[in-house]
Amino acid sequence: MSEVLSFVDANLARFRAELYDFLRIPSISAKSEHDGDTRRAAEWLSDALARAGLTSEVIDTPGHPIVLGEWRGAGPDAPTVLIYGHYDVQPPEPLDEWESPPFEPTERDGRVYARGSADDKGQLYMHVKALEAHLQAAGSLPINVVVLAEGEEEVGSVNLVPFVEANAGRLACDSVIISDSNMYAEGMPSVLFSLRGLAYFEIHVKGARSDLHSGQFGGTVANPGNALATIIASLKDADGRITIDGFYDDVLEWDEETRNQIRSLPFDAEEYRKELKVPALSGEKGWTPLEQLWIRPTCDVNGILCGYTGEGAKTVLPNKAMAKVSFRLVPGQSPEKVKTLLEAHLEKVAPPGVTVELVELHGGRPWKAKVEGKLVEAASSALEAAFGTPAVLQGEGGSIPIVVDFEEKLKASALLVGFGLPGCNLHAPNEWFALDAYEKGIGALVRLYGGLG
Repeated sequence: MSEVLSFVDANLARFRAELYDFLRIPSISAKSEHDGDTRRAAEWLSDALARAGLTSEVIDTPGHPIVLGEWRGAGPDAPTVLIYGHYDVQPPEPLDEWESPPFEPTERDGRVYARGSADDKGQLYMHVKALEAHLQAAGSLPINVVVLAEGEEEVGSVNLVPFVEANAGRLACDSVIISDSNMYAEGMPSVLFSLRGLAYFEIHVKGARSDLHSGQFGGTVANPGNALATIIASLKDADGRITIDGFYDDVLEWDEETRNQIRSLPFDAEEYRKELKVPALSGEKGWTPLEQLWIRPTCDVNGILCGYTGEGAKTVLPNKAMAKVSFRLVPGQSPEKVKTLLEAHLEKVAPPGVTVELVELHGGRPWKAKVEGKLVEAASSALEAAFGTPAVLQGEGGSIPIVVDFEEKLKASALLVGFGLPGCNLHAPNEWFALDAYEKGIGALVRLYGGLG
């Protein structure tokens, strides 16, 4: 192990420079004009896996390609680990809020700023470099490895589950390792015990045949903008509780041990508020901020389109309005049932004079981990050795929909160990990744592979 860790130390500058080349590719999966860039990122990653010592190929799907790398030199009796990540990134807009270009990695204060630096190119590439260290310095790995990287995570992973189902034999493994999340705090590594799921919709409200003059028709014709506002206001009460009938029926009630563990973590709500620059924190009453983030469901408006929004005044009644609304789900809930419940709620609260249509965009199931056994023990030991402090257990407010599918379809346990930091601006301008976490994290993954062998 010492020669492998020495290899990492000797090559950190190169590892950083290679990551920056990866980050320069604008692999924005949501925008068709970047389809060529997304493929270029897949080919770049495949070449990097080959240079590290794995066999690798780029496999076409009906959408963006999948990159599959393999090393099976440990033999049939050794465990097999599947490493999953994604090379696609979110759109960088609004561009005027970036302090440096989103696809030109820029170092400031021990961080690299670039779209995809934390989500997920930086974290995925750490695994590539840890594998390279074993294969180049020691000539082998104590485990068999499959690396599966997709280019559609940011748009719902629509082609990933069919790929996993069609290739279940080739992807067969004992465990799945995913690094697409955060540490609890700087210098405080963590292992995840839960992920929230997602149910994402558009609510379309339609009124008259066309936009109408607000003076000639206002007061006699239902305004879709007003109707949409009424609908949105009906989704939650003053205590932050979602008011859809039956919404909480399947919500897992967490045990007091888990809630006490969450409350024991160092967390300063006032500092959190100041960092976000908001006048006050909100959320469901009766739950701490960390509980709200990790183990409680949410309902949020993610975007609204309605009427005239240009410069100056235009006195018009819009004939349509639309809101994008997402629900973060917790163990026990499913996006399918939430859709059914929301449809019934819309039918009940929609004002007369308009029609309402619900469009489902995408969703993912929540996940709850087994927080005991060799997998978690190996990760905790590796993280403590690399960062010099014991790893903590934490939840994650975001969603990685494929985790449950991996466990069910491959009959393998999932381990989620991330290296981003809170506040690293995922999906927002000025996304960043701490270079210290990048470098120490590679060492942690080197140790983790050794521990699993």
